[in-house]
Amino acid sequence: MSQTHEIKAQSRKDEGKGASRRLRHAGFVPAVVYGAGQPPESIQIEHNTVLLAAKHEWFFSSVLDLNVDGKVQKVLVRDWQKHPFKQLMMHMDFLRIDETHAIRVSVPLHFLNQEKSPAGKTSGVVVSHNLTEVEVSCLPKDLPEFIEVDLAALKPGEIIHLSQLKLPASVEIPALHLAGHDVAVVTANAVQEEVEDAPAAEGAEGEAKPADESKK
Repeated sequence: MSQTHEIKAQSRKDEGKGASRRLRHAGFVPAVVYGAGQPPESIQIEHNTVLLAAKHEWFFSSVLDLNVDGKVQKVLVRDWQKHPFKQLMMHMDFLRIDETHAIRVSVPLHFLNQEKSPAGKTSGVVVSHNLTEVEVSCLPKDLPEFIEVDLAALKPGEIIHLSQLKLPASVEIPALHLAGHDVAVVTANAVQEEVEDAPAAEGAEGEAKPADESKK
């Protein structure tokens, strides 16, 4: 189960591009909270708070305790806009959740013991992580921050499929209910080296060379 992560925010009344621009200049990130049958709420969060939280993968894949003026509500990060090249978060959207209903969230995969596996120790074998996250469905209280994929027994030529992932109790992968969606998560394939053809010799060995026309 996920740990509790609290994000503090304040409500705001000013809206529009001009108000958002003033907030950013003052060191805040404009944001909106919506969902769960309640009206949307405009909020602001200190930019340093967002910047620090965004360095952790849980910020984007966990249920957060959003504390707005002392009132806590359970939310998920649903959208965010970053500056094209600056370390600056421009805007965020948070989705309120109902703790009695299942949610779908993409959670990261953590790959363990690859260097200890037979595939990892075999020269010329490349272990590929074809997925780095997977969408799961569960109640908010059961949402894992990540899913571990133990590669200790992975051998050359083997494949780990989506259905082979070990999930926490009460957590499932919706994609597995669809035919043909049991995709490869990890593959261990041997690399085939390309051998360049040797340049053709000017004269085949043992073959008589043509006479020098200048000596005729």
